[in-house]
Amino acid sequence: MNTTMIIAIATGLLAGIAIGLILMRLLQNSKHNKRVQEMNAKADKILKEARQTAKRLEDEARNKAEQIVSKAEAKHDQIKQRKVREAKEHFNKLREKFTAEKASRMVELKEREIELKSMEKDFRRQREDLQREAEELEQKRAEIDAVRENLNTQLKVLAKKREELDRVSEQHIKALEEIARLSEEEAKEQLLEVVKGKAEADAMALVKETITQAKLNATKEARKIIVQTIQRVAADFTIENTVTVFNLDSDDLKGQIIGREGRNIRALENATGAEIVVDDTPGAIVISSFDPICREVTRLSLKRLVADGRIHPARIEEVVAKTRKELDERIVEIGERAVLELDIHGLKPYLIKMVGRMRFRSSYGQNLLKHSMETANICAIMAAELGLSPKLVRMAKRAGLLHDIGKVAEEKSDLSHAILGMKICEKYGEHPAICNAVGAHHEEIEMTNIISPIVQACDAISGARPGARREILETYLNRIGELEELAMSYDGVVKSFAIQAGRELRVIVESEKVSDKYADDLAFMISQKIQEEMQYPGQVKVTVIREKRAVAYAR
Repeated sequence: MNTTMIIAIATGLLAGIAIGLILMRLLQNSKHNKRVQEMNAKADKILKEARQTAKRLEDEARNKAEQIVSKAEAKHDQIKQRKVREAKEHFNKLREKFTAEKASRMVELKEREIELKSMEKDFRRQREDLQREAEELEQKRAEIDAVRENLNTQLKVLAKKREELDRVSEQHIKALEEIARLSEEEAKEQLLEVVKGKAEADAMALVKETITQAKLNATKEARKIIVQTIQRVAADFTIENTVTVFNLDSDDLKGQIIGREGRNIRALENATGAEIVVDDTPGAIVISSFDPICREVTRLSLKRLVADGRIHPARIEEVVAKTRKELDERIVEIGERAVLELDIHGLKPYLIKMVGRMRFRSSYGQNLLKHSMETANICAIMAAELGLSPKLVRMAKRAGLLHDIGKVAEEKSDLSHAILGMKICEKYGEHPAICNAVGAHHEEIEMTNIISPIVQACDAISGARPGARREILETYLNRIGELEELAMSYDGVVKSFAIQAGRELRVIVESEKVSDKYADDLAFMISQKIQEEMQYPGQVKVTVIREKRAVAYAR
């Protein structure tokens, strides 16, 4: 029972009482006063009791209502607390899920941002390269147009001058005929008689001078013949291939080497500097690097990691550092053993280390250390056969060992390996004759002593003999032919010759069509075209030769 029902009952009771009072009043009017008084008393009593009852019912209703409200509020609080708790739990779950998704999304966005930055950097670099190439091409085109215009102008001027010269020559001949009273044929005969007598006298003097000079140079020529004869001697060494493939006992090891999400292979590549290619080749992975030392460090590190079985980034860094240190010690030992075997003394520790580094470098498949040791031995034999002093024999052997040291230099340089090797020898106090022999063994500088041509010849003996290098004769001849054809494709070129095993290209041009300035431009254009269109070892020197020859025939 709620408060509204209680109030309605109390109101109904009060209304009944009021009706009863009215009836009692009406009865009092018809009866006597006593009866009215009694009724009034009873009515007052009933009214009092009704009021008390109504008040009691109202109090009870109020108490019940308060209890109901209190219970409802308590239940409401419990429900509210439960709902709040459930809402908090649901909110926490949603927040954790959102946080995880946000973190994952942030990682993806960061990786994507790094990738985009890298792509943008590559694109910007490519665009700059293309712009620079376009500017260079435009500049070259403008220079070529200017040169062509200059040549056309010069040709026109030359044609006019030739016409004027012919006209003046005819006038001069006519004038001479009138003065000398001789015809052109008679003048030629007299002039030829004079020139013939003088030429015979000069020829006799030249013959005598040539004979005297030949006697003076007899010893030198004899030594040259000996050198050419010794060039036919060939030692027997086989080609040594560079190891680039690492064999595995099982393909399951590939997964361990790659690691979770590729972290192991990335750590190994970062630590060694080499690129590791894991493909479908069964039982093998490929190690790729231009630096043979890095390739060897990678191979030895992989061998240790596979044997140990513990492959993770921290272990990889530890093994690579240890392997690199041991390999450095091994390189020094190899250099010391080579120097001891050749009986060379007083070599600086750095040069000994460079000699050891040759063991891990090859040139056209020929191991560089074996090639250098072979060259040193041939140099010593040739110097002894030429009758040089023991000191020069030792210097020739030393220069033969060091002649290709520039190929294993640790510092990067744009110089050729011969010039760079000469700089290294000068830096570490080698004799000037040895430095010159190292720098001149490809004729990039002038030879200043007898050791230099010996080293050049012995280097050719070791490298050019059959079986020494991997490059076949057909490939070599094709490259030489392509060099010469490339030079012949330019206007004004008469002949071209590839010499020094393709290391130098000599181009002979017509002096009437090619000026001195354009000769420089032509050498530059040919070198750039070789660089863009051909593959070749080392560097190619382009020499443009322009000379004026005057030829006349007397009949």
